[in-house]
Amino acid sequence: MRLCFLVEEHYRHDGMPNEVIGQLTAWGHRVDVVRPGGSLLDMTGGVGSGAHDAWVLKTVSGGPGLVLLEAAAAAGMTTVNDARSIRGVRDKALAAALGRAAGLPVPATYAAARPELLREVPAAEYPLVVKPADGSSGRGVRLVSSPERLEALLPELAAEGGMLIAQPYVPNSGSDIKVYAVGGELFATERRSPLHPDPAVRERPVPLSAGVAAIAARVGAVYGLDLYGVDVLLGPDGPTVVDVNDFPSFRQVPDAAARVARAVLDLARHGGKGPASPPLPALARTAPAGAGPGTGAGAGAPALALPAPRTGEAAL
Repeated sequence: MRLCFLVEEHYRHDGMPNEVIGQLTAWGHRVDVVRPGGSLLDMTGGVGSGAHDAWVLKTVSGGPGLVLLEAAAAAGMTTVNDARSIRGVRDKALAAALGRAAGLPVPATYAAARPELLREVPAAEYPLVVKPADGSSGRGVRLVSSPERLEALLPELAAEGGMLIAQPYVPNSGSDIKVYAVGGELFATERRSPLHPDPAVRERPVPLSAGVAAIAARVGAVYGLDLYGVDVLLGPDGPTVVDVNDFPSFRQVPDAAARVARAVLDLARHGGKGPASPPLPALARTAPAGAGPGTGAGAGAPALALPAPRTGEAAL
């Protein structure tokens, strides 16, 4: 197969996707790498030429890569993930609205084009977590303890620019559960929250509870994603989805490069989910007693299979 990977400078030397590209090449597939931020892009000729079996996106939010992927999708090309689905999670304000409408346990979310508009958030919602609507990798995430603290931060927020979202802080242990979905399987890791002050907390594989697994599988169906990650906080009211990422790092996933490479090939051959339509029935919130990472598969092993998983080919 011939694949086109869109890789922006931020990931130029990153293990993901470079190890996946290396694995695909070793299996005899041709992989062309385009760096959207450093290349002149032929938006009318090259995109719709049909020279590639699929286009794969590994870029930062807000970069030009998604525009190129959407152009490929509009020309009838297969994209990984579905281009519309990526747009739905890259905009965190939109992702929150879509998730709440589908019954996912997403916090109440406020969006503001200018930081001073956050003054209108009710005082009862504090403390707030404020972050860029197009953020990634924990960039720009702040815990705002009070309206007075917000006033002090306004010049800093204004200097950064861009849409902001604000959500009530979910009390937690200082770590969150990152669930990775690849090839029809779910893998869970525990890692330091962006708001946690202890940098010594390291990401590690953990068992995946049935409740969190059900939410993670549901996320893929709601947003139409095939390769994705979900950040889940285990709060006093049960698991809460605080972020969804297309094509994450897949750290701590066993044989991650081979698993992702097989999934990419399978999606290139057969296509992916695409956005869910019509909306799926709402998901009941998991009770706190079943929320913790105490049941399911052992650390480092696939915890649960997604419904009707696709299987990659063993010989490639």
